[in-house]
Amino acid sequence: MNKLKLMSAISSVLLSVTVSAGTVIVKNEAGNPLSIVMVSQTPVSGFTLDRSDSGYPPVGVVNRSNRTLSKFTDESGQSVFEHAGNERVRYRLRKPDYKDVTIEMPANEVWQVTMEKEQDPILLAASRPANTWLAALDLEEGLKKHYIMQCGFCHQQGSMYLRRDRSIQEWDETIYRMVNYGARLADDSQDVLPELLHEKYAGLNADPLKIKPGTHWDAYLDQAVITEWPIGDSFSQMHDLLHHSNGLVYVGDNLQDRMYEIDPATGEYQVYKLPREAGDQLGGLLGARLKEFPKHETFAGIHSFAQSPVDGSIFITASYQQRIIEFNPVTKQWTNHLMDAGYYPHTLRVDNDNNVWFTLALSNQVGMFNRTTQQFKLFDLPNRSFKETVTVNLMGVLLKLMSWGLPVANWAAVDRDSTGVPLPYGLDIAPDGGVWFARLHADSIGRIDPVTHEIKMYKTPFHGPRRLRIDSEGGIWIAAFPESQIVRFDQEKETFEFFDIPVKPIGSETPYSLNVDKKRNIVWVNGNTSDALYAYYYKEKRWQHYPMPKRVTFTRDVEISNDGKVFTTNSSFPSWHIEDAQPSLIVLDPVLP
Repeated sequence: MNKLKLMSAISSVLLSVTVSAGTVIVKNEAGNPLSIVMVSQTPVSGFTLDRSDSGYPPVGVVNRSNRTLSKFTDESGQSVFEHAGNERVRYRLRKPDYKDVTIEMPANEVWQVTMEKEQDPILLAASRPANTWLAALDLEEGLKKHYIMQCGFCHQQGSMYLRRDRSIQEWDETIYRMVNYGARLADDSQDVLPELLHEKYAGLNADPLKIKPGTHWDAYLDQAVITEWPIGDSFSQMHDLLHHSNGLVYVGDNLQDRMYEIDPATGEYQVYKLPREAGDQLGGLLGARLKEFPKHETFAGIHSFAQSPVDGSIFITASYQQRIIEFNPVTKQWTNHLMDAGYYPHTLRVDNDNNVWFTLALSNQVGMFNRTTQQFKLFDLPNRSFKETVTVNLMGVLLKLMSWGLPVANWAAVDRDSTGVPLPYGLDIAPDGGVWFARLHADSIGRIDPVTHEIKMYKTPFHGPRRLRIDSEGGIWIAAFPESQIVRFDQEKETFEFFDIPVKPIGSETPYSLNVDKKRNIVWVNGNTSDALYAYYYKEKRWQHYPMPKRVTFTRDVEISNDGKVFTTNSSFPSWHIEDAQPSLIVLDPVLP
């Protein structure tokens, strides 16, 4: 074969390769390649879901989610999507301070596009994540931290739904409703915030130049891939999740009492309904708490997940009942384990002796379920005052009154220390078997000795210790929710070390949770106000930032697979705050060393 024929053959092969993949080529207005543009590909038609069970897939039916795949353009401005077919797909291009671009085309074609800078200051501010608006919200520091702490529980502050102009009366009514949902906003804050939020957000909307840029997107992102599998609907709340050793991911819809069992490689999933007991009422023990929510099937309130290291069984907290739930992923059988005390089972973990440990958020306790004896043991945590002791002891009565529809939460006096509700929250098991927990409102962490059951408490020199995880060396990593930090506690030295999250503007993140990749020494952090995940390589003392594809990506939990992939869910409450009103399982294939 002569040289000309050889070059022709090579060109034909290259052309064949090119047209078998979808390629997006992005340039700026000067005609130069534009790198680190997020390119998201979604099928135009896709699979049709069976939604015959009150708008959700019925139990026992295999469905398949329609994937959104997001990549970032390289230094040549290209992003390639391998694809065998020619079905139509939708591409959305996004880059900070540029106008979004969307187009539909066959999946195997090449698309060249020019992106324009956003020049309109109003649209530019509107395109920035919620944390940039929250940073610009001019409130006194103590009040602002308290506002973030209590009003950032379920959804972002500063998102498009929160920053729009509201009258003082509208803010007052909104705050009243949120306190009834469970926010412990102090009385003095309830008095002043309606007028302040009305005034301050109006000022920001009138002067959008006050909204500063968000976190920079770095060059390493061109090696990252993000997959989203939509599950549930705008009335769902995809709370916590579990990446199981069987390779499947289990996600709990807290508002619809459904569990999703998902294959993260294909998007195939099945839905299971939580088992009910005779006498279970809609709303569970919290009764009328959700009476104004337009659609829910909350009887148990699926919350936290953990896998037994012994037999792979999955344990789940039912936050609206006095029980934990067991699911066998092989036989698909459910078992309710009933308690006769304790309120609001929250976060749980299983130790190496197969004991299930969990926090009880409203009764100021930690619980243990012994799988061998099938018995519960509850550990009372110290109260901070006589008033708190009385409140905790009366919690059952208070919940009963609330179940009757009485606005007890709105009647009760509340201070900025949330006296009466110390709120045991995150929990994890250390390598030595010690059980560590955090109390969100009491600014404290504690340890339960696995043998003697002695409880030792530590006051945190920061506000809002939320969820915690433990590294391979026994270091306790804590999400400091209103502080825009993560904190490591050295249990031998009994010292705290602080790490500022590299968000822009500085100090504007609200880390809900974190998890530790013990194999790679990485702490993964939920950046739930900036629509991001953060990775901290604590041996190397360096950070990575991964922007998520959707605005209003509010995440509460993070899981890690053996190969380093990272899993989380968009779990805003309500989900209609999300950019497309669609919650999803998010799978990040990060840039690892």
